[in-house]
Amino acid sequence: MTRHAIRALVALSAALSLLAAACGDDDDDTEAGDSGQAEDGGEAPPEGPAISIGAQDFGESAILAEIYEQALDVQGFEADIQEVGGFRDLLFGAFDSGDVNLAPDYVASQLEFLNENAGEATGDVDETFDLLQPRLEDMDLVGLQPSEAVDTNAFVVTQETADELGLESLSDLAENGADLTLGAPQDCETNPFCIPGLRDVYGLDMSSNFTPLDAGVVLTSLQEGAIDVGLLFSTDGRIASEGLVLLEDDQDMLAADNVFPVLSQELVDAYGDDLTSVLDDISAELTTEDLTELNRRFDVDREDADAIAESWLTDHDL
Repeated sequence: MTRHAIRALVALSAALSLLAAACGDDDDDTEAGDSGQAEDGGEAPPEGPAISIGAQDFGESAILAEIYEQALDVQGFEADIQEVGGFRDLLFGAFDSGDVNLAPDYVASQLEFLNENAGEATGDVDETFDLLQPRLEDMDLVGLQPSEAVDTNAFVVTQETADELGLESLSDLAENGADLTLGAPQDCETNPFCIPGLRDVYGLDMSSNFTPLDAGVVLTSLQEGAIDVGLLFSTDGRIASEGLVLLEDDQDMLAADNVFPVLSQELVDAYGDDLTSVLDDISAELTTEDLTELNRRFDVDREDADAIAESWLTDHDL
């Protein structure tokens, strides 16, 4: 019962005037919510918890978080973005604390993080995703359908190094580049798609020639000659713009790192299809080519993540 209605029980004459106003208010409320219609004419989501989207500290994650947030905002959800740092343990710590309840991530890498690098991930995204789901369920998390967009680790060298040593693939690196220095984020030492993968799949042990670097300085260190091989993301637009050579993973070390949304069970329970359909629509449109172009605009053209996300959503009618 509204405050106005309660007063009506005490003062009938006041209630009559207030009731007329209240009826007008109720009509407005019905238009925005009770009828299930948002102010823009779309479906209004049910009431539920605020949505906090985790963004790691690299451009692609920031862009994807902006895409999620802006698409949800259009549908009337209360969503914001929380920066969580560059490592997956920080992301899951934020999920555990409740600071984050939605994030973009990568199927194979997330599985290998949760299984403590057991090597279960494969190049088949459906197989890898099926292995991931029960681990997420144990944490009261839900993984939604992965997109076609894949972003894997990318081992790159300068054109000069490639020409000098005849490097086109990781097999070439194992044969001719064993003494080269690898620069990559710290987790390369345990990541099955980095040093352990090079050792197990290619027979190349770069652990003694490893220089841990923040992701943001790998490219500069490579160009300045401080390292010989750099680890970037395969969708990094600077690989092409800077004339770097991406070494082919010719023995299929890298697994299915498709982009997908992971969110709390609480959000799914509260919003159901109103929420998941928005995220599924995004995943259905997102491609590897899209990611590469979005990253190029961020890293090369220096556009802001929110502007990049807005234009992508507009281009895809989302």
